[in-house]
Amino acid sequence: MRRREFVGLAAGSMAFAQGGFRPLWNGRDLTDFHVDTAELWRVEEGTIVGRSPGIRYNEFLRTKKSYGDFHLKAEFQMTDPTGKANSGIQFRSKETEPPSHEVVGYQADLGQNYWGCLYDESRRRKVLAQAPEAVIAKIDKAGWNLYEIEAKGPRIVLRLNGAVTVDYMETEAGIEQSGFIALQLHSGPPLEMRWRGLVVREL
Repeated sequence: MRRREFVGLAAGSMAFAQGGFRPLWNGRDLTDFHVDTAELWRVEEGTIVGRSPGIRYNEFLRTKKSYGDFHLKAEFQMTDPTGKANSGIQFRSKETEPPSHEVVGYQADLGQNYWGCLYDESRRRKVLAQAPEAVIAKIDKAGWNLYEIEAKGPRIVLRLNGAVTVDYMETEAGIEQSGFIALQLHSGPPLEMRWRGLVVREL
């Protein structure tokens, strides 16, 4: 992947905001999101930063807006001191009943052995489609990478750095086809996630 040094989200969004894409959030603060645990999330020079000291529950920064058919682009960088951390992007997702921190829906997964795969969070609780080893081998796991999610009807396509990792067709009845988008900090070891250039195009 060709490296791009952006000055925060605004510059990243300008680079991506073509062909009907628009920023997912305002680039300044977290008012476009539902935040459960404020001390875990902040904005630094237009970049969303999630820092976990090691938490007992999954944490999700959730958009207030729902999306059904869409194409999302997001650059991310994972700092994983233990090599055991996990994160991802939820989509077409719903909240569970409080006080649970869990959400229900699809996740474009990353970290550990889940790079580029499609996971079903708190519903079927399994990997729905695994990413090819050849694609995963090319990822700079400590650097900036580009995740793309395209969801249109029952079809979901995931890409990492432009390479398709999942092309999945939902066949089970009753699965939600709209919901919020959310950034995850997984329970367990300490972790830092950085997100920039988040743009979305509704289809």
